[in-house]
Amino acid sequence: MAIQPNSSYNRRKHIIQQTAFGCFRLLSYGVAALLFFILGFIIVKGIGVINWEFLSQAPSDGMTKGGIWPAIFGTCCLMAGSALFAFPTGVMSGIYMNEYAKDGKLVRFIRMMTNNLSGIPSIVFGLFGMAFFVNWLDFGDSILAGSLTLGLLALPIVIRTTEEAFKDLPDSFREGSLALGATKAQTIWNVLLPMAMPRIITGLILSLGRVSGETAPILFTCAAYFLPKLPDSIFDQCMALPYHLYVVATSGTDIEAQMPIAYGTAFVLILIVLLMNLAANSIRKFFENKLKQK
Repeated sequence: MAIQPNSSYNRRKHIIQQTAFGCFRLLSYGVAALLFFILGFIIVKGIGVINWEFLSQAPSDGMTKGGIWPAIFGTCCLMAGSALFAFPTGVMSGIYMNEYAKDGKLVRFIRMMTNNLSGIPSIVFGLFGMAFFVNWLDFGDSILAGSLTLGLLALPIVIRTTEEAFKDLPDSFREGSLALGATKAQTIWNVLLPMAMPRIITGLILSLGRVSGETAPILFTCAAYFLPKLPDSIFDQCMALPYHLYVVATSGTDIEAQMPIAYGTAFVLILIVLLMNLAANSIRKFFENKLKQK
């Protein structure tokens, strides 16, 4: 005779499960609501100053008038420079850690230090960038020094994402490619890297999202309080949206006139991050579609 399950036990188990799912759902809705509240607050406060002059002119009259074009240009330069450094370096490091380095104490130590780097406060990276890039390498306060410092800040995320992306690929892909006569380098370049690229792009998105809003690293390495013109080379200083937002919100003689500009600057910074995320997602979907076609 089959033993019938205890109906009261099943009912209690079902109630507990539904309660847990309800709590998770409530927390998810709460986080989403908080995010939309913050975005809505910034948009409502800053949308009034958004116009073509605000986006295309330099600040004027003690930063109570004018626009933020030099800060937009400087931010885009820093994000592009940090990506040019962090992306190839991080991808190659992640490939080496997973495909070439033998698992041992040294590899585990490097992996642990990489994880620790991702948790170090950004101001520490700023002090290192000032000591190493600005002073020791004599780059001075420049876009180059700021980009390299921000690249170091983004590097741990790209390394770990690349390593995990390659680690999750089945060994059968490696074995099949090698059995067909391909070298290990050809296998990585032609088989593994295209399959891991969508996740690697996700890591780049996360790293750029962190880099775009950092103030402390650029404060020590490249950011200028005010520049009426655009930089001419990577060895010039630049304005940047995060630092400009800090300056407008905390300095000056007419804070009431500057606060709408501060909210408008925050809105533009959020919009730039959103556009870059959309572009990166499009690139990720492009690689995913190429894999499906194969």
